[in-house]
Amino acid sequence: MGGLALLVLGVIIGAAAGGFIIYNYHQSASKEQFNEARREAAKIIEEAKKEAEALKKEKLLEAKEEIHRERAQMEEELRHKRLELEKMESRLNLKEENIERRYQNLEMKEKELKLFEEELKKKESEIEQVRKELEEERKEIEETKEEVKRKLQEVAKMTEEEAKEALKNAMIDEARREAYEIVRAIEEEAKETADKKAKEIIATAVQRYAAEEVAEITVSVVHLPSDEMKGRIIGREGRNIRAFEAATGVDLIIDDTPETVVLSCHDPVRREIARRALEALVKDGRIHPASIEEMVKRKRREVDNYIKELGEATVFELGIHNLHPELVRLVGRLHFRTSYAQNMLDHSREVATFCGIMAAELGLDVPFAKRIGLLHDIGKAVDHEIEGSHALIGAELAKKYGESDRVVNAIASHHGEVEPATPEAVLLAAADALSAARPGARREMVEAYLKRIAKMEEIAQSFDGVERAYAIQAGRELRVIVIPEEISDEDTYFLAKEIAKQLKDQLTYPGQIKVHVIRETRAVEYAT
Repeated sequence: MGGLALLVLGVIIGAAAGGFIIYNYHQSASKEQFNEARREAAKIIEEAKKEAEALKKEKLLEAKEEIHRERAQMEEELRHKRLELEKMESRLNLKEENIERRYQNLEMKEKELKLFEEELKKKESEIEQVRKELEEERKEIEETKEEVKRKLQEVAKMTEEEAKEALKNAMIDEARREAYEIVRAIEEEAKETADKKAKEIIATAVQRYAAEEVAEITVSVVHLPSDEMKGRIIGREGRNIRAFEAATGVDLIIDDTPETVVLSCHDPVRREIARRALEALVKDGRIHPASIEEMVKRKRREVDNYIKELGEATVFELGIHNLHPELVRLVGRLHFRTSYAQNMLDHSREVATFCGIMAAELGLDVPFAKRIGLLHDIGKAVDHEIEGSHALIGAELAKKYGESDRVVNAIASHHGEVEPATPEAVLLAAADALSAARPGARREMVEAYLKRIAKMEEIAQSFDGVERAYAIQAGRELRVIVIPEEISDEDTYFLAKEIAKQLKDQLTYPGQIKVHVIRETRAVEYAT
């Protein structure tokens, strides 16, 4: 700012001098002299301006340099401060890590102390246990001494023969006890091994067999090309529908459902014949009593051939040979028989597969196992025509059509009505129960299921000493809670057997029901 003031002052002085010079010349000289003086004044003013401009630039450069020096100094000071802060932060982090490491060391030492304390307690308990055992052994030794002393006193009064007899009896008793312990250990080991092996075999059989379940129903639906066809099916005054129902034994339901009629019958074979006949009549278009009767006869022959083909395909699939043609036809008829909504042909094929897999695992006769598995429910194909249980009916059919005594026995014994004569017959009963009890294989009506559940609980609660009973696991397990003051531990086993026997005698159910009898003793005391 000082340099700028000097510049302005110089310009003002120069202008004043020029003006003064011009004034003097104007007063004393000629016009040329006046102009010369004027140019001289302008020159002086111009030089003064240049000097002032140079001085201004010089001062601006000095000011900028001063600002740069001050900024560099401030940046240097800031850099030093930042370095100091970073050093302080690193020191703080290091201290924090040291503190964390010490804290972890303290925690580890605390855990080690706890483990050491627990180990000490365990050692103390072990020492106490050893002390008790030693005390008991000491007492036993004392008792043995007294017993030996007493025996010696008795022997002293015995004859030589009596002493020999007593020694022999003692040795026999000791050997019997040792043999009992060995047999018991062997039995326990055999049970555990057999249970494990059985589970492995069953798991292998289930994993190696895969089949989808199709729920059978009592109706079949036939789709029509148009609703006009319903009138032709009914016929004049209903004669066509009456002729159709009389020829097939199936109820024909025609309602407001568009382009659809329903066939209802509990016999799936008749329902299949009716479905095929109606579809053929609709396709042909000629619907009258004569054509209905002719078409039903034709479709009945087709279904009979279809049943035979099903039987032959199943037998071929399982690799079973030399089966009587009538048994093959009965196998095919099982396709149209259901039990708890499970298709009996699929069930028989599944049982045959399970039997074959388990027989292979156990080194038994695989073809024989498959054969009895396929034929075990053959009696269900005709049980609506013959009185008796399907197992015994199937055994009679197998015997009639030339099957061996082993096959007949296996079929008759798969529900326990006859004692099994072969290991494969036992496998058949297991495979049958496995197929029936497999989740999703069978289905019951809701009302029948609820009644069975209630009946199970009612049977259990009818026994003395039973406090509560619950049916769980969809009716496949029954848990019975008894009053401990009335039922002892030994009685629980007999109670479970009695309840299982009553369930078997009074109920019909798929698979098996597991009975649990639970006895619980509670000790209650009050601190006042």
